[in-house]
Amino acid sequence: MNKPWRVGLADDKSVNRTSIADKIKQFDDLDLCFIAVNGNDCLEQLKGLPPAKMPQVIFMDLEMPDMDGVQTIYLARALYPEIYFIVLTVFDDDDKIFEAIKAGAHGYLLKDEHAVTLHNAITNVMENGGAPMSAAIARKTLSLLSRSDMPLPAKNTDTEMLDTLLTEREKQILLHTINGSDAKQIAGLLNISPLTIRKHISNVYHKLHVNSKAQVISLAHKNKWV
Repeated sequence: MNKPWRVGLADDKSVNRTSIADKIKQFDDLDLCFIAVNGNDCLEQLKGLPPAKMPQVIFMDLEMPDMDGVQTIYLARALYPEIYFIVLTVFDDDDKIFEAIKAGAHGYLLKDEHAVTLHNAITNVMENGGAPMSAAIARKTLSLLSRSDMPLPAKNTDTEMLDTLLTEREKQILLHTINGSDAKQIAGLLNISPLTIRKHISNVYHKLHVNSKAQVISLAHKNKWV
């Protein structure tokens, strides 16, 4: 596989972006080509990138405003299945471990890892399709899984995740869109104007960070919204 590998970073705190960027820049075979300040920014930037400039690995923070890391990974994994997402966090919260993995994260590291550890994680996923995990996180995960007195944390279902992204009306229109109805047909079904329907559809596209009906349908099927 050709190097340097294109690496991205999404974190809402400037000090974290600087620290992680400095670690990545220590290596000639890594190209830090993508920096986002939150989940929405990450998805908007990805939406406009040609394949040759698309990051191959993105280090993803979990605790971000507007859209957190779990939601970002959840949407991005369906839209960009070729990208590897590795969580970088200062938190080792039990729920977050399982939520990130369920959303499609390929690895889970702590932000204070050495630069070599970050490099090894990239190599692991790019060359072996591996699942790098900090030793502390791995120990915690194994401990949770081995405790018979502690059930796994509750995780959002796909429908619940959609609930956090769209309003009830937007979900209703999304379903009709997925089923093949156009704006005029949906307007007749819901007894509201086609202009209002088009506005709702535009909002759905914006919130899901897609450009077309085909992408919406693909996203819906991959995430079992229908």
